[in-house]
Amino acid sequence: MTDASTPESIRRMIRRLAPVIYGPTVLFALGEGAVIPLLPIFAANLGADVPTAALVASALVVGQLFGNLPAGWAVARIGERVTMAVGGVVALLGVVGLALAPNLLVLTASVFVIGLSAAAFGLARHSFMTTRVPLEFRARALSLLGGTFRLGMFVGPFIAALLIGVFGDEHATVWFFGVCLVGAVLLVLLGPDPELQVAVPRASARDPRIAEDSGEPVTGAIPTPERVGVFRTMWLHRGVLARLGIAAASLSAVRSARQVVLPLWGVSIGLDAQTIALVVGVSGAIDFALFYASGQIMDRFGRIWAVLPSMIAMGLGFIVLAFTQEFTGPVIWFIALSAFLALGNGLSSGILLTLGADLAPQHDPAPFLGAWRTLTDAGGAVTPLAVAGIIGVASITWASGLVGVVGLVGAVMFARWLPKYMPHK
Repeated sequence: MTDASTPESIRRMIRRLAPVIYGPTVLFALGEGAVIPLLPIFAANLGADVPTAALVASALVVGQLFGNLPAGWAVARIGERVTMAVGGVVALLGVVGLALAPNLLVLTASVFVIGLSAAAFGLARHSFMTTRVPLEFRARALSLLGGTFRLGMFVGPFIAALLIGVFGDEHATVWFFGVCLVGAVLLVLLGPDPELQVAVPRASARDPRIAEDSGEPVTGAIPTPERVGVFRTMWLHRGVLARLGIAAASLSAVRSARQVVLPLWGVSIGLDAQTIALVVGVSGAIDFALFYASGQIMDRFGRIWAVLPSMIAMGLGFIVLAFTQEFTGPVIWFIALSAFLALGNGLSSGILLTLGADLAPQHDPAPFLGAWRTLTDAGGAVTPLAVAGIIGVASITWASGLVGVVGLVGAVMFARWLPKYMPHK
């Protein structure tokens, strides 16, 4: 065990990252988690019908998709810290627009701006961790990053419920988001300079594990002394993006489907809203509880041993769910499979962040990460629309079964293209 991978060195690194990376992430996620569930309500209050309200809410994901590539460009030129601060300030403008929106157009634009900002904020911290966290415990550090975000998104709705109960107004959650953003920006700007707190590991600049993109499975990227643009980076790494990028998009798709299919399945078997919320909440708690265990598995045994069981579990879970309406006790099956799917998803916590960091050029990761995150976000964004279309044409059982097939196909792709060895060896 190297000095960089000792428990004390890991704890020291996490302490250094807490005020500049983990803290702002928790605050951003808390505010976002409080507001996201209420976006359809804000739209309905301005006269939107159900389909229009859904489109308004989807502007957040669309903003993230459109924001990833320019965020990669920004990080490459002005640095992670400045990009995070700018992203937070722009998000504040979106929050003000959200609170004061006089019509649906302004509301939708504000949600879109928040999505753009979330992309910039997320990519900047991802790039920072890629270049500065030693490979020996990269997965644990990034799983912890993913866990802090999940914590915020998990707790945020409960805070929203409390604020609405106290103030009697849904807009209290918007102003809470604004306070969280102010806190995040202040931490980024006034906290210790992350570029001074955490030095770039010597090995990351010219790692012998970084291989040329030949179309074969790799855990590195093409070493190059000059900075290249986003689209040039995408072309240089087209082989990796076309293989592991699509596999990662399938994981994102299955995760997104879980958030859509489970509530709809509860409705289809006659459960009330409170029971569905309780089941989804418990499954979310199981998911969150596993985030650090996933990092331990990835660092100790290799990335494949986290993502492959996760994809197989979620794929089989959705396929079994598709048949449970005909089983005895469909409610029990629904509860059990919700927990099983949460277990499967929890096993892969942080994997998309970690794989992006593994594959990106270590000297200038931002352009590649912009392309990587665009692919993964696209998988998550398209899935709700696809599920809705399948339900409309066929049924929810077909939607669940096809999502399961996507999960198993993704597992095959990961098994084919993701290296089996421990990345730090």
